[in-house]
Amino acid sequence: MRALGDVFDRSAYPDVLVGLSEPDDAAVLDLGQGRALILTTDFFTPVVDEPYDFGAIAAANALSDVYAMGGDPVLALNLVAFPPQLSAATLAELLRGGAEVVRSAGAVIAGGHSIQDKEPKYGLCVVGFCETSRLLKKGGAQAGDALFLTKPLGTGTITTALKRGIASGNEVSVAVASMKRLNRAASRAALASGVKAATDVTGFGLLGHALEMAEASGVRLRFEWNALPWLPGALRLAGEMVFPGGAFNNLEHFGGRLKRVRTLTDGEVMLLADPQTSGGLLVAVPAAGMAEFTGSIGRAGEEAWLVGEVVDGAGLDIV
Repeated sequence: MRALGDVFDRSAYPDVLVGLSEPDDAAVLDLGQGRALILTTDFFTPVVDEPYDFGAIAAANALSDVYAMGGDPVLALNLVAFPPQLSAATLAELLRGGAEVVRSAGAVIAGGHSIQDKEPKYGLCVVGFCETSRLLKKGGAQAGDALFLTKPLGTGTITTALKRGIASGNEVSVAVASMKRLNRAASRAALASGVKAATDVTGFGLLGHALEMAEASGVRLRFEWNALPWLPGALRLAGEMVFPGGAFNNLEHFGGRLKRVRTLTDGEVMLLADPQTSGGLLVAVPAAGMAEFTGSIGRAGEEAWLVGEVVDGAGLDIV
């Protein structure tokens, strides 16, 4: 959208609350009377072998942008690219995986679009609604807020290891379960505890998305390395430098703004840039809301990890 800045003047579209200037997780349109519409889309090539799991992961990933903005998804459209040599049964399983995740979110798939392509791709266009007064954005974090992550990290290295045949069955199954899990409980906990700033951790890795939040909020984010949660196998694979190409791109683009107060290995630094698929939310929780946030997460039967704090300044620290 930055390249289109001279085409769509933000001042000419006052009802577009998010999407025409600063980067965020979805576009938001003011509907009036305290309501807003959230619109997002995402799709990608397979990250796992099973068609059903691929569909479920891609759907959870697309829905996540609505949750990251503090909304509830209501409607989705399938986006499908599929090679003609693959079976109709494979496509049916892929779509079933996506449909069941969307249904579990309380939304509905009402059509979509498909094309033939050499490599399968799947995702969704998703519509949701939120209250304008409770909209979550990447900006809004304030010094003194606590930083929470709501899913462990490491999906990029583990799915890369799966493609290379060097991931264990347990490592893959735990990662798949994490990627299929919705960020609904995390979003609702954030809203209940007065959170103003949140984002989901996806393709730019923790490093990139945290820097986006820091820059949008005009603050510095400080993470404690030993508090960061990792999926089983992530640290082992990082030691072997098993990463997708996107991790190297992320480190090249964002790494210069990372201040390492502690010594990290090359693999550990790469983990910070590891692109995540259907990752958790990174949430800046005000001190007064911490008990409500952790309590709400716990009542939903899920977890959140206190991984750092928001401080004055700019950029990102790892201590």
